[in-house]
Amino acid sequence: MVEVPSPAIAVVGRHNSGKTTLVVKLISELASRGFDVGSIKHHSHGDFDIDYPGKDSYRHREAGATDTVIASPHKMARVRTMDHEVECAEIVATMPGHDIVIVEGYRKSGLPTIEIMRLANEADSAVAAAFLESARRGDDLGADHVQMGKRDPRHAADIENKMPTSNTVAVVTDIPDAREAAAVYGIPCFDVDDVRQITDFVEAHFTRPRVTVVIQAGGESRRMGQSKALVEFNGRPLICRIVERLRPAADEMVITTNEADKLQFLYGMFPDVELTLAPDAYDRRGALPGLYTALDAARCPFVAIVACDMVFASPRLVVAEAIEMAETDADIVVPVNKHGFEPFHATYRKDTCLPAVRRSIDSGKSRVQSVFEDDAIKVVEFSQDKVLRVEPRGGCFINTNTPDELAHIEKSFLGE
Repeated sequence: MVEVPSPAIAVVGRHNSGKTTLVVKLISELASRGFDVGSIKHHSHGDFDIDYPGKDSYRHREAGATDTVIASPHKMARVRTMDHEVECAEIVATMPGHDIVIVEGYRKSGLPTIEIMRLANEADSAVAAAFLESARRGDDLGADHVQMGKRDPRHAADIENKMPTSNTVAVVTDIPDAREAAAVYGIPCFDVDDVRQITDFVEAHFTRPRVTVVIQAGGESRRMGQSKALVEFNGRPLICRIVERLRPAADEMVITTNEADKLQFLYGMFPDVELTLAPDAYDRRGALPGLYTALDAARCPFVAIVACDMVFASPRLVVAEAIEMAETDADIVVPVNKHGFEPFHATYRKDTCLPAVRRSIDSGKSRVQSVFEDDAIKVVEFSQDKVLRVEPRGGCFINTNTPDELAHIEKSFLGE
């Protein structure tokens, strides 16, 4: 099964700022709400052990093993000897399938960060004062204070302390200076003991969003000579492959189809999938009515729409688009390349896009592009570079319209 990437957020601060306490409380609260939480701890020292001298796993490593796995029926741990520090993004990439990964430390990871500052910590108070001075002065968030200090002694105080950066998405503090600075920069600010509100913020913006994956199957295709959903691919109906590929990214799946009687077998083949077969909401064909049907049938707030002939449709791309939508408050996140938008491997926010599609239909428009041009809709483009970071092999948007095209793709299937 294809594994989907996990979203991540880092909790950062200075020594004794309370990072570990906040991380533990945050993990506990998220887990109590039913989220699958992974965690990463950045250890600043050059060496550490998770087992002890005398243990068998320790003896394995002492004997020369560079990669040791300790496994039991309930737990597994891995100790690998490294010759360099691994980037945080690389570690997160090895932890797929979580609703959220909470990272302690790794300020320079590029992840969105929650900055904690406590009044009881002298270093935090000094940074909070510098943070406020910077805010009042109008410095950009994340300005290079070290370089500023070299140029102007007024900026030299406490420049060795770590400051909030452009990746700072929230501040957790009981220091008035830090609260005032956060307000100037427009950064959400929470009290150090308000774990529920902090968790609400993380849940709303950074946990893996709940997604309905809609596979648009339609009906008979003139160029294919039969229904694309039912055409054989690798010995089975093509729709089976698409469902299998996309279900890791789906909290529910909807197949829009006018031949539900022919697709009933899917319920038996995929009993673990929350599956709905949805007929057209309009009595006429077309891209816009099809988009309306997809959005109308979905129950989750985010709706990923994929055509059933996209043989290499990507669950990783679905999740990446949904995360981008949550972080940017977009209404549509759509891949874009030299050919333009790819609206049938894009993600839509149901509550804003459904009325926008209806407006376009009611005004006589027929192109999906008209929804993208709606002034009430915020469109965020997902660049080709971003797509390739998610799916390095590409090919997500390849579709098949004829038996010859499908046969050509099927020949390359075993090399996938």
